[in-house]
Amino acid sequence: MLQRLPSLLLCLVSGSLPPPSRGDLYTSIVDIQGEIVVEEKLLQHLQSYIENEIYRMDDLKRFYEKVKALHNNVYQESVTAISNPLFAYTLIKRLQVDWQNIVYSNEASENIQALKADYENIEERLPKAEDLVGAAKGLMRLQDVYALSIKGLIKGEFLQSIGEDVSSIYRPTVSSNLSADDCFQIGKLGNVGQAVILSKELLQLDVNNRRISRNIAKYQKLLGASADAHPKNVVLQRPDVTYLLTRNTYESLCQKLGSQPKHYQDSKLYCSYESNLSPHLILQPVKREILSQKPYVALYHNFISDSEGKRIKEIAAPRLQRSVVASGEKQTAMEYRISKSAWLKETVDPVISKLDLRIAHLTGLNVQQPYAEYLQVVNYGIGGHYEPHFDHATSPNSSLYRMKSGNRVATFMIYLSGVEAGGSTAFIYANFSVPVVKNAALFWWNLHKNGQGNADTLHAGCPVLVGDKWVANKWFREHGQEFQRKCGADPDE
Repeated sequence: MLQRLPSLLLCLVSGSLPPPSRGDLYTSIVDIQGEIVVEEKLLQHLQSYIENEIYRMDDLKRFYEKVKALHNNVYQESVTAISNPLFAYTLIKRLQVDWQNIVYSNEASENIQALKADYENIEERLPKAEDLVGAAKGLMRLQDVYALSIKGLIKGEFLQSIGEDVSSIYRPTVSSNLSADDCFQIGKLGNVGQAVILSKELLQLDVNNRRISRNIAKYQKLLGASADAHPKNVVLQRPDVTYLLTRNTYESLCQKLGSQPKHYQDSKLYCSYESNLSPHLILQPVKREILSQKPYVALYHNFISDSEGKRIKEIAAPRLQRSVVASGEKQTAMEYRISKSAWLKETVDPVISKLDLRIAHLTGLNVQQPYAEYLQVVNYGIGGHYEPHFDHATSPNSSLYRMKSGNRVATFMIYLSGVEAGGSTAFIYANFSVPVVKNAALFWWNLHKNGQGNADTLHAGCPVLVGDKWVANKWFREHGQEFQRKCGADPDE
């Protein structure tokens, strides 16, 4: 038998492997992209295993065909054949040696053990069980928020179904259908009702699939047991649901995929070239679009270049950590914010310091620490979102006050990338949303001039339906901005 072929995988790997997974892989698209390299390496290991098995099977086939030919062509006249001492010897030798080598061969187990060893060498870089749960929840979140058609999802299409109206949100060039096992995994998360719907739709497309039928029977049995144990009026909800009084508005704004006010209906909403009287911007003013006056929200088009956005993402990518939210005096990761973020000082790269200066020239605000925070770069994951929240602190115990430079008075958010669908920024009480506009920047005041929080700035990052969303946030503090934005007693200013 042939020995196992030496592995050439180290020479074939097209890129370096990502760091070990911590169970938060699903919260960042850029990290998930790194898993492609991991699977490429697994494919190379599997190819080596298959080749070794093919050689082993080829040896077995040759042995089989040789012996079968003897029985068909020579041993028909057994007395004549065995009277030949060579035939007699080779028969005894095969039965004593060759057949034992086949039956008791360790080559098959050696091949699979080698594959297992290769797998275990990169196992720590594979997604964890938490990643599968998070990814499945992300899909359910998208279906929930965007009212996606179950039948469409199974076929790999993103169809929005509201009432009797069905419209296409996005049609991928290459579709990815949901299999019976995909639906089964959703059921394992505990959302059995959703799994039943998915499985029944799938069964209509593949009526002879016995596994789907068995899955449906299991789910219905679980639903029956659940009905016996709980009140009849219990409604199945997605696992990560957070009850919000603003939920309907939030979902409606997200479903509109970035609807904006009709500017011609309000003379206070307009477009202009903005220099803020800065000598640095007089010859190259920024295109400004006023989206809202209450709260004041402006969109600055083409604020950065493609190369700047690319460089910022390159700097941030290896520094990304699971995004956290303020919880009292602590900060913790929560299901209502699915993303990873990195904080970049202006000294890390010239592009960051230049960006800070441009923001300062445009806004007139002090960008230096501690009067402003370092640039925060965020990358969203599967169904990545940030449910309705305020950027400013609403509690005196908030961790935001640790800098002792006041509350967050303003937000400057830059879209470092575009997306194919979803990911809009929705202002809940102001009742409008802004689509992701690559290289543009949003600016708004979080506080009134009297220092009180502006409730109208409640906003959300809608789930990213399709695409790789990156944003960069610059938050300004109250202290150090006194001459740039003077205080006032009017609670409406």
